[in-house]
Amino acid sequence: MFESRLKGPARDCTLCPRLVGFREQNQAAYPSFHNAPVPSFAPPKASPAPWLLIVGLAPGLKGANQTGRPFTGDAAGDLLYAALLKHGLAVGTYGQSPKDGLTLVGCRITNAVRCVPPENKPIGAEVKACRPFLVDEISALHEVGLTHLLALGGLSHGAILAALGEKKSAYPFAHQACHRLTNGLTLVNSYHCSRYNTNTGRLTEAMFDAVFIDAIADRAA
Repeated sequence: MFESRLKGPARDCTLCPRLVGFREQNQAAYPSFHNAPVPSFAPPKASPAPWLLIVGLAPGLKGANQTGRPFTGDAAGDLLYAALLKHGLAVGTYGQSPKDGLTLVGCRITNAVRCVPPENKPIGAEVKACRPFLVDEISALHEVGLTHLLALGGLSHGAILAALGEKKSAYPFAHQACHRLTNGLTLVNSYHCSRYNTNTGRLTEAMFDAVFIDAIADRAA
């Protein structure tokens, strides 16, 4: 199975000194938290391979860094999982816990940077250090049916393009943009579903829904 290729970073990954130091601080401050690189969230192994890979920025301190599942436990996850459930990309009930029983359907969720960064802001060197994991993920999924990538935010958009060896200038980031890449994949853009973006009105529920509607329609076309 393709999952055997997706090893991801070790729990005690040392690639990014700044993130290691922050992890150690959080291990002391929040010993019950996950406090390690957060693995991708995937459909059950018996399910068809996902056609959509959703790529976020990085784990939130008291979200995925606490729960160990992407976008789980914070406001960004509230919006993301509600959209996935609405559009048939998940089943069950989202309960802000990896034990809520929520199951993904046809999609997989990961982050450009797997460890929580200070102030939720990874630096370029950290995005680059995590790039091989994203390269492996996209490559392995593409071989088994991946057709679309959804970048949540400009940093994720850039990370995906770098992972695929594409020029960022050729595919400008814009909310609801849809880019055909040279390897046959389609890259869809959305503003990140962060509390800041929703509180300021930069991203509304209707705007976020439109991204999924477009991606599903594009796949069916």
